[in-house]
Amino acid sequence: MRLHDLKPDPGSRPKKVRKGRGIGSGKGRTAARGTKGQKARNTVRVGFEGGQTPLQRRLPFKRGFRNPFRVEYVAVNVGQLDRFDGSAPVTPDLLIQAHLVRNPEDRVKILGEGEVTRALTVRAHGFSKSALEKIQAAGGTAETI
Repeated sequence: MRLHDLKPDPGSRPKKVRKGRGIGSGKGRTAARGTKGQKARNTVRVGFEGGQTPLQRRLPFKRGFRNPFRVEYVAVNVGQLDRFDGSAPVTPDLLIQAHLVRNPEDRVKILGEGEVTRALTVRAHGFSKSALEKIQAAGGTAETI
């Protein structure tokens, strides 16, 4: 078998309809454009709305890219963790009970604003560098879930 012997399966690539090639083709005369009017002629461009501002210019600016796989975190500062006594590890479930996080499915990231005075075991989905340093400086541990 050679490269020039390769052919697509029969029926997988239908023949292109050739419009405007005589009445015998079934798509002759008006070439499936209907009768008269601006769209029947060859003068209308895509997006033209007869002098009205086109739809793509009326809509507000929605540009750029929205990543569907972006991971969002709920931020909890180190200073807010000081309310816990340290007897039990600070987990996202405990943060929900303390009303620091609303949704149980949210990922939690601990940020470094504020001071922590107790040795806490903190379990979260993410930590900033400053938060890690402050938790460890107070004698606690930080565990990433």
